[in-house]
Amino acid sequence: MPPKPWLLAETNWHSVSHTKYDVALLPWGATEAHNFHLPYGTDVIESERIAAESARLAWLEGARAIVLPTIPFGVQTGQLDIPLCINMNPSTQALVLADVCQSLDAQGIHKLVILNGHGGNDFRQMIRELQPRTRVFLSVINWYKVVDPKAYFDDQGDHAGELETSVMMHLAPDLVLPLDLAGNGAAKQSKLAGIREGWAWAPRQWTKVSADTGIGDPKAATAEKGERYVTAICERVAEFLTELASADTADLYEEGPQP
Repeated sequence: MPPKPWLLAETNWHSVSHTKYDVALLPWGATEAHNFHLPYGTDVIESERIAAESARLAWLEGARAIVLPTIPFGVQTGQLDIPLCINMNPSTQALVLADVCQSLDAQGIHKLVILNGHGGNDFRQMIRELQPRTRVFLSVINWYKVVDPKAYFDDQGDHAGELETSVMMHLAPDLVLPLDLAGNGAAKQSKLAGIREGWAWAPRQWTKVSADTGIGDPKAATAEKGERYVTAICERVAEFLTELASADTADLYEEGPQP
């Protein structure tokens, strides 16, 4: 197997000691049930492999991106009654992120991108609080928001539906059970109009929303759809990494019209 110097978990000190890295990429997933047919590590696998391919493409463009080992736990406070959904509170995530930044800062790596793969994770407020205390420029990408899924999938469910099942069929087909074992991902709607309409928000209590832990019907999923979608995502993420790698983070804003 050829070396992959953009993957920290697979590289070595000989390679690291001879490389000046431009940007670090931190995949962040979750450990949770994904309907009956997808593994608990779906968010981890997706984030890790999308990060790896994006960094590979960035290396081809000359950007030295290094993918850190994936954080496997996310915010699961709405799934605590589902066995083996492992929760990491936002306050704990903030401490982990701060420790990672402290290490990178001391080692001269001053750009970090979080590649998030779990809808329950929200790093924006953590970054707002941490950024004034670190020299590491922080940004976050939710990989499932990089490319509009409407051009690829009919069902727009957001958990273990057509999108995620197609992605996993492409990335890890041996871990996807036959779709005739999957539930239909039917989800109950809130009785509160503001939440149904999207202008109000409250966390979902998962077992009261979905009988099979999925939201979205996976039946139309295919590996081909997943490959097209993932390819488009990785190309855009690689472009971001390449642009960030050469950017002066102290001068990121274009000149606009003067008042």
